[in-house]
Amino acid sequence: MKGLAKAAGHADRETPLKNYCAGLLLPGERKSVEPMAARLAPDNVQRMHQSLHHLVADAPWSDEELLRQVRSSVLPAMQEQGKTVCWIVDDTGFPKKGSHSVGVARQYCGQVGKQDNCRVAVSLSVATWSASLPIAFRLYLPESWTENKKKRKEGGIPEEIQFQTKPQIALAQIKKAVEEEVTRGVVVADAGYGVDGRFRAGITELGLEYAVGVQSSLTVWAPGTKPLPPAPRQQMGRPPRLLRRDKHHQPVSVKQLASDLPAKAWKTVNWRQGTEQKLRSRFAAVRVRPAHRDYEQDKPHAEETLLIEWPKGEAEPAKYWLSTLAADTKLKDLVAIAKQRWIIERDYQELKQELGLGHYEGRGWRGFHHHATLCIAAYGFLVAERSRFSPSARSGHLRLSVPEFPLDFQPRGSHPSGTA
Repeated sequence: MKGLAKAAGHADRETPLKNYCAGLLLPGERKSVEPMAARLAPDNVQRMHQSLHHLVADAPWSDEELLRQVRSSVLPAMQEQGKTVCWIVDDTGFPKKGSHSVGVARQYCGQVGKQDNCRVAVSLSVATWSASLPIAFRLYLPESWTENKKKRKEGGIPEEIQFQTKPQIALAQIKKAVEEEVTRGVVVADAGYGVDGRFRAGITELGLEYAVGVQSSLTVWAPGTKPLPPAPRQQMGRPPRLLRRDKHHQPVSVKQLASDLPAKAWKTVNWRQGTEQKLRSRFAAVRVRPAHRDYEQDKPHAEETLLIEWPKGEAEPAKYWLSTLAADTKLKDLVAIAKQRWIIERDYQELKQELGLGHYEGRGWRGFHHHATLCIAAYGFLVAERSRFSPSARSGHLRLSVPEFPLDFQPRGSHPSGTA
């Protein structure tokens, strides 16, 4: 906690930080400021509420600096149990009513699996085979927010924050991690990121490998094929330099390529022990060249590995990935890396269900990020300490004591007892 208080920029914040993190870790269905204050100080709820609210909503400490301190404390503990395997890019949605909370818009929300009124945040996590920790977390702002001066002012959005797509936010987070010399891993992400050619190219430019999901419609050059060379030079004008296609020489979709593979290309792979049995499916891996807009280039894209999952008995493949891992990477290892993204789902489940990541009730940019940072700090504590407990001991199940609410505690917005 002293390290976190130092990162937060002022010694006076040590006690509020400790209280806020304790409130997040203690049992309780709701982890917004008011119910946490009631649990932490049942004899003086108002004073505790003011202290916690000021820390999260008003105090101008740096989220990046505090997350850097969490990382420096937690990653060494994680790495004692195993090496860093990958960096996981993902985003998570927070359903939200109304239109005034910063970032809220009608957009796809993974939590409910459809378009809904919500806000979405992009994260970067570092993972070993058994644990992972978010090291960057930022709210995605639709253009309806970044281009609206009134909304920007009301939400307290910093001037330097401009519109960025989710892949652009993620790539900036990755670049920052590289600059800060975080132990490197293979970048993994779902098709929402992997389908973006500039995102994939940016990862490669940073000297990192990836194994990212892509959509079935993505086009590639099948094994042994590539774009046609530039057209022959004419007597007049500059020599042609761009690659070509014609009606007889075209790339194919990864879905079509999968359908054309022979039966012997498919292998059954076990990649992880599930809750009841080993997880397994059928996979094939082939070397291809991405075809995206290569007719605007003078050189073809480099070869990559296309990984395809086609569960036995299914009518078509379930998932596709592109990977820049070495061509001789074993199929089982490639599958394990691509599938390691699952661990971020466990992180978000615990962060939301046990630590109240989505419970912050304020509307501003600063409060949203401060609350998320402190949730990650509390989660980092659990990640680092988890090896001290039995496997069944998880956040929310450590049998910590917690005071009862005072008898006269009445949450804001609720009706007095006995009234409708």
